[in-house]
Amino acid sequence: MKTELLAPIIFMPLIGAAILGIWGKHWSEKLIGAIACSTVGISTVLSFYLVFAKLLVLPADGRLLTQHLFTWIKAGSFRADFAFMVDPLSAVMLLFVTFVAFWIHVFATGYMHGEDGYYRFFAYLNLFMFMMLTLILADNFLLMFVGWEGVGLCSYLLIGYYFLKDSANDAAKKAFIVNRIGDAGFVLGVMLIFLHAGTISFIDKTVDGASVDSSFARLGKLFLNADPLWVVGTMTAIALLLFVGAIGKSAQIPLFVWLPDAMAGPTPVSALIHAATMVTAGVYMVARCSPIYTKSPTAMFVVAVVGGATALLAATIAIAQWDIKKVLAYSTVSQLGYMFLACGAGGFSAGIFHVFTHSFFKALLFLGAGSIIIGMHHEQDLRFMGGLKKYMPKTFWTVAMGWLAISGVPLFSGFFSKDDILYRTFSSSSLPSPWGAVLWVAGVATAGLTAIYMTRLVVLAFFGDERYRPHHEEGAHEVKAAHGHEESEATEDRAAYAHRLIPRESPANMWIPLVVLAVLSVAGGWIGISEGLTGGRIPNAFEHFLEPAIAKPVAISGELTVSAEHAESHTLELALTGLSAIIGIGGILIGWSWFKGRPLWQPPSLLENKYWVDEVYNRLFVEPIKSISTEFFWKVFDVKIIDGAVNGAAWLVSGMGDVLRLIQVGFTRVYAALILAGALVVIGYFLIGLNR
Repeated sequence: MKTELLAPIIFMPLIGAAILGIWGKHWSEKLIGAIACSTVGISTVLSFYLVFAKLLVLPADGRLLTQHLFTWIKAGSFRADFAFMVDPLSAVMLLFVTFVAFWIHVFATGYMHGEDGYYRFFAYLNLFMFMMLTLILADNFLLMFVGWEGVGLCSYLLIGYYFLKDSANDAAKKAFIVNRIGDAGFVLGVMLIFLHAGTISFIDKTVDGASVDSSFARLGKLFLNADPLWVVGTMTAIALLLFVGAIGKSAQIPLFVWLPDAMAGPTPVSALIHAATMVTAGVYMVARCSPIYTKSPTAMFVVAVVGGATALLAATIAIAQWDIKKVLAYSTVSQLGYMFLACGAGGFSAGIFHVFTHSFFKALLFLGAGSIIIGMHHEQDLRFMGGLKKYMPKTFWTVAMGWLAISGVPLFSGFFSKDDILYRTFSSSSLPSPWGAVLWVAGVATAGLTAIYMTRLVVLAFFGDERYRPHHEEGAHEVKAAHGHEESEATEDRAAYAHRLIPRESPANMWIPLVVLAVLSVAGGWIGISEGLTGGRIPNAFEHFLEPAIAKPVAISGELTVSAEHAESHTLELALTGLSAIIGIGGILIGWSWFKGRPLWQPPSLLENKYWVDEVYNRLFVEPIKSISTEFFWKVFDVKIIDGAVNGAAWLVSGMGDVLRLIQVGFTRVYAALILAGALVVIGYFLIGLNR
């Protein structure tokens, strides 16, 4: 069914970005914030109207809305349309991306108060929204890639927002370069899809009287006309190349090193791009390509192992970090690993469900960290916090909801999505024995570590002694006095504050978004409550809604088929869920008893230094490549060959000029003699020719 609403949803943020980028420099912060928030707000309202008033009224097997704007590229058999679509999968992404982004924009109006380049920040943020919406609503791989690269560009701009800081510039470049490695795999995967399918469209459609087949349907037909082993090999190659792109974008092993460094950007950027939206694009892409992955047991296994390993590795690093944003960054890497673990186990709907719930509680935790940072005047080190509960009660109670949700406490949103992943992993028929059980153990261990490191964060920040550094102490983070607050302190209060930091609660435009996200962190998971937990009496509305978009695999002979269905065992699911809940609550109790009232725990250097992964990468890859680039490509290829050719051409012209200059003596008789000599040469040439 066609609709005219997709273009306004996508282009409203782009209009906002253009307006702010061109004229915003001369406007007040209130006007800039109003434009930035209203454009995203309009997209949010239109998104909810589109899904609930247009999409949900359609039959379950026909829930698809499309809008074709124009044919972008048409060359031979290659066709790429500038067209968008909404099906159940993209609808889920559309709703939480726009909704969460709106409240992050509202929060940012307070967080960024007083910053230089206020208009620039919101122009970038609006531009990011346009790119993210393009990514999730594109109806073909090429347009998705435009959004894919666009969010990478916006990530670079926003991470490097504080461009006068070397650390921010280095982090921005690192994120950009590491993501390009993954993007190379994504491009090669799309090329293989076109090579074997002859199309890059996600759906079957008719445009200008011409029929365009889905690339997934075309690839599925290969099983009918080719050797199944060859087809599975082709599917595996495509799936693994696409997964390389997902590894880069979603910060999985081995390309996870960019995301923690990306915390150099403003905290609202961390909440929007590096927690709630952009980094989940890899999971969305894998789920969108489920018809490909379900035909390759090898690819599914790789996705599950990489996801499980990343989840566990990042959790062990998070438990030893002191920077509050770094803890949440590694937590994000870990939770993304959970999502890929679900997809690899065949539970694509469970993975997307965790994307959905994670967007609420992780955005809440990042914004809560931002509120703490502002209240502490840009202190980010947990060692210099403590006792904030009495100063920042609104921030504490909302962050507590996110803490309990991510820890998997029963009845909170994270409990339902996390346990769905663990059950599907344990009972997966997509994974060879005993890998389902092994990865389940890794997932359960990750759940326990998650509860411990999040409890550590909450205890060190909100409880215990006040360990504040004086505001102007050497090494403390400096910030403008007006940042996020009113400039109304008396002179004597300012003098006193210079010696003792007094935390303050954030203003309403910062704590109201926390309250909204806290409510969803509690209640957001009930929409996807597993049927096993209710004995089948309450259907899993979320999973049933996604079913038409999570394509079933084409049946092939033997053990090449990967089952998309899981044998339901309510008793087993209840037992596993109960065990997981006990581990989550136990992790909280361990974390509470471990860190409450104790001297600051000194984590092992191996964990605190992140297994020295960055140092290993520098030694194995960065330094050799830099050396080769300097010694060969620059000193030999560039200086001697390229510059040599250019300089040689210049020398040749200069030499010819020197020779010609010898005959430019300025005497008429010399010129006459040269003319005569030239004439004699021409006459002689013709005479010789006549004699032949």
